[in-house]
Order: sequence, then C-alpha cells, then structure tokens
Amino acid sequence: MGVAGTGKTTVGQAFAAATGWEFHDADSFHSAVAKEKMSRGEALTDTDRIPWLQTMGERIAQCLQADESVILACSALKARYRQILYCNDPRVKLVYLQGSYELIEQRLCDRIDHFMKANLLQSQFDVLEAPTAEEAIYIDISQDVDVIVQEIKNYLRI
Repeated sequence: MGVAGTGKTTVGQAFAAATGWEFHDADSFHSAVAKEKMSRGEALTDTDRIPWLQTMGERIAQCLQADESVILACSALKARYRQILYCNDPRVKLVYLQGSYELIEQRLCDRIDHFMKANLLQSQFDVLEAPTAEEAIYIDISQDVDVIVQEIKNYLRI
C-alpha cells in the first residue's frame, strides 16, 4: 500500500516473480469513469472508491477461502478502505511503501501514459492514514527493488 508513485506495481510484480504468487494491480479494478476523472486531475471521492474497494475485497476473500497466496498492489490510503479490503483478517499482511514527497513526485512526473498525474499527489497525502507498526511493515522506497522484495520475504518468513 502507499500513495501513487511509491512503486506498488513494480514491487508487486517483482515479488510475484520471486515467489510465483498471483499478482493484481488495483489500477486494473478502476472503472473507466474513475480513470478518466483522475486523468483530468480530479481526485476520487469515497463514493468513487467504495465500489472499487469492494470488488477487490471480494477477490481477496476468494483467495483467502481457497487458501491462495496473492499480491494486491493498492493505495489503501485510509483505515476504512483497508477494512473494506480485508476485514482485519490476520492472514492478510500489509506492506506500506513510503518515501519522501519529492522522490514520489519525481517518479510521477517521469511516468508516461498513466492516468494518475503528479498534481494529484498532494490529495493522496492529505487523505493518507498511515497504518500502525502493528498493522504493517514499513518499507523505504529509496532502496533497490530487489532489496525491498527481500525485506518483504523476510517479513513474511518465506
């Protein structure tokens, strides 16, 4: 989890490659309307986000029921959103990717053809409710992706 530009997709895909786990990117769950709204520089509201979160929560529940390991790269900015996603199921482990505003802003400016623009970054920081240390492992995104993947593997004891 983390704001846009923290490397959720990159880290998630690298972790999936290292473990063979299924990978899902929350971006693929957004409606066309939500993507268009963000591409115009408009921040999503809770009304926009709730159906998106519920759909992903259903997918997580399916994986839990089937005892499947899965990675979901998702912003999950608020505690309430995380509750919708996984209902505090102890089998779900949260990885919080964090970094400086400047680093993340630069990453967003460097991205090409993505609906999430750098001018929306502040709105994400404004609503961010960082998880507690008991809820998540905190990962510094200034590190190399391979180092981040290993930190996550160590956290999960795999």
